[in-house]
Amino acid sequence: MATQDRLIESTQELLWERGYVGTSPKAIQQRAGVGQGSMYHHFAGKPDLAAAALRRSAAQMRALAERQLGGPGTAYERIEAYLLREREVLRGCRIGRMAQDPEVVADPELRAPVEETFAWLRGRIAEVIAEGTVAGELRPGPDPADTATAIVAVLQGGYVLARAAGSEEPFRQAVRGALGLLAALVRD
Repeated sequence: MATQDRLIESTQELLWERGYVGTSPKAIQQRAGVGQGSMYHHFAGKPDLAAAALRRSAAQMRALAERQLGGPGTAYERIEAYLLREREVLRGCRIGRMAQDPEVVADPELRAPVEETFAWLRGRIAEVIAEGTVAGELRPGPDPADTATAIVAVLQGGYVLARAAGSEEPFRQAVRGALGLLAALVRD
């Protein structure tokens, strides 16, 4: 793996584990197995590297979500597949955790991939709901954008509840609840 990729990947992991403030350049270098010179050869500094790492995490999250949301099945089945996919629940969401980091939300460049990813996800889920309504799979209900935002909020809140409890069960309950609400729109 190229040095630049090792630096980005190491930063992705450290941001997920420790947040922005807890991720020092020295920790990044140690995890990547590179020296200070290599880091500053590829990146202007920690903010530049963190922005690259956040953009990559965002792209990976979108690609992973699209596998389910753009896959086969009804609108309900695709959203269900997205919500039920394998996750490291107790680690939280790579992108969602960054929305809780004061340094990230205060910096427009660092916040941009977080904001864009959630906007994309809400929009993509809204598209699936609208497709399902047009196809007659789902009854007309609340605005698809509102429903999509509620689904994303439930998912992110489920991560928070699970981490607070030290158990995946609150996350699973949140997902079951969201699916139950969405199931009410499924036509018989």
